[in-house]
Amino acid sequence: MDNPLLIVIIALAIGFAVVNGFNDAANAVAASIGSRALSPLHAMILAAGANAAGAFTGTAVAITIGKGILVPEATSFLTIIAGLCAVVFWGSLATRYGLPVSITHGFVSGLAGAGAFIGGFKAINWGVMRRVLISVVSAPALGFVGGFGIMLAILWIFRHKAPGKLRMVFGRLQWLTTGFLAYSHGKNDGQMPIGVITMALVAQSGQMSLWDNIPWWVIAVSASAISIGTLVGGWRVIKTMGVKVTTLDTPQSFSADISAAVVIEGASRIGIPVSTTHCSSAAIMGVGATKRLSAVRWGVARRIVLAWVLTFPICGGLGYVIAMLLQRYL
Repeated sequence: MDNPLLIVIIALAIGFAVVNGFNDAANAVAASIGSRALSPLHAMILAAGANAAGAFTGTAVAITIGKGILVPEATSFLTIIAGLCAVVFWGSLATRYGLPVSITHGFVSGLAGAGAFIGGFKAINWGVMRRVLISVVSAPALGFVGGFGIMLAILWIFRHKAPGKLRMVFGRLQWLTTGFLAYSHGKNDGQMPIGVITMALVAQSGQMSLWDNIPWWVIAVSASAISIGTLVGGWRVIKTMGVKVTTLDTPQSFSADISAAVVIEGASRIGIPVSTTHCSSAAIMGVGATKRLSAVRWGVARRIVLAWVLTFPICGGLGYVIAMLLQRYL
């Protein structure tokens, strides 16, 4: 820890995790708060604990982020710092304006942009990047279809039940689905700071074996940071996700949560960093579409999708420029 740049990276990674919790807190709790199944306080406490638990389980996504985006020759303190600065800036700005963006894709883009400045496009591992880019389309598509399908199944299975009874039952079940979604978020997005800090430790020591035995303190610090960020919460993003996209009742929010959580959990198990934001937003749109297509506020949806698309060029460009400035002035 005698290298000041290593300390800077760890501090930025912690900030990255907190911003992730700020923005992505909405993904775990927006549906349950929007349907009034959970109070905001209870939802945030549950999500914070489940997020931390998820970050402690598995390191597949952390390894993909740390070893897969850039070739080893382009992985340095400079590229790591530039990627982190890019995503922290964009994530903070998006949260300020209530936009649920992908912190995962923001960091991947920022890191790739920084690597492109240092070593050109050959510095980017395009095989892994293709998998990430494919997930940009496939993950929200699965979230939308899953939310739509689960909601249709619930409507058919419980077609003879009183609406009030359904609201009560699925309201209670949302304690489980909110926790599951927050856990899956921690298992995927919570791995980001773990991958970043380990990447920096490897860059300093040259010990690739660290990837086989990631230090416990790295996981603990990262899990704590994302949990704190979640607990504080990005309330403007929560309002966008839970209220503005469509009107949610407890069966709808249950369907959205379970659909998004299953997609994210599956991706985490095979080490693919996906956007919790994309999955959750798409799942909410899917359940809203079961009422009628007009039940989804497509103007808000278009704004969300635009923010998703802009994340790649903005964070990539920021990573490139920040790397250039760092190289010039450091």
